[in-house]
Amino acid sequence: MRVELLTGLLRHRRAIVLGALATVTAAAWAYLLLGGRIEMEMMDMGGAAMLPTWSPTYGALISIMWWVMMVAMMLPTAAPTVLLVTSLAWDRLINPNLVPPTALLFASGYLLVWCGFSLAATLLQWSLDGAGLLSEKMAFGDAILASTVLIAAGVYQWTPLKDACLRHCRSPSEFLFRHLRLGLLGAVGTGVRHGLFCLGCCWMLMALLFVGGLMSLTWVGAIALLVLVEKTIPWGDWVSRLGGALLVVWGVANLVRMA
Repeated sequence: MRVELLTGLLRHRRAIVLGALATVTAAAWAYLLLGGRIEMEMMDMGGAAMLPTWSPTYGALISIMWWVMMVAMMLPTAAPTVLLVTSLAWDRLINPNLVPPTALLFASGYLLVWCGFSLAATLLQWSLDGAGLLSEKMAFGDAILASTVLIAAGVYQWTPLKDACLRHCRSPSEFLFRHLRLGLLGAVGTGVRHGLFCLGCCWMLMALLFVGGLMSLTWVGAIALLVLVEKTIPWGDWVSRLGGALLVVWGVANLVRMA
């Protein structure tokens, strides 16, 4: 009876954590759906699409858009790891009521890494827009540049760094057993370390957003699906390599067509 009670309590706390992750993810996608539609309507004035002028306020809004996009795309892929943290915290914490906060602090550290990435992506977008390289859909206006990014992203899928980071993201149990720290700073710090591996795994795939366009939720969803598949299903590593090969073929075909 005691074992059944403890198992039930653990399931309850895992359900709390999973519910929180699902709520944040759903809110992020809702923001993208609603915010993207409103922004497109604001840009389409009198039948002519036009980008707003960059300013600190506009830059802050773009940074928020990037971060919400990263939350929507990346938090579902981290859910299995966060649930594993819930189980480990259950074994190590004296007070079981602290299990959900510990897991959510870990998730906060993970998202903190993507917040930093979002700031860097905003600065890159600002620079590209200033150089006249982005279209009104916030995609590369130059086909050669877009094809080059496709090829670079495809090649990166086959590199040792990608492979090492993907292996960690697919099986983080050894890392968590060794490095999981409890408490406010410990849980957040461990989440940051895990997030850095995830960033190393996916940063080039995120660069593809500049190929399909930041305003294309179809493109955002396709990249999010590829990241989820390569991290969670048993043969996801092969999907990653196959996706890389297809990206290279796509980029080369575009260059050949232009030539």
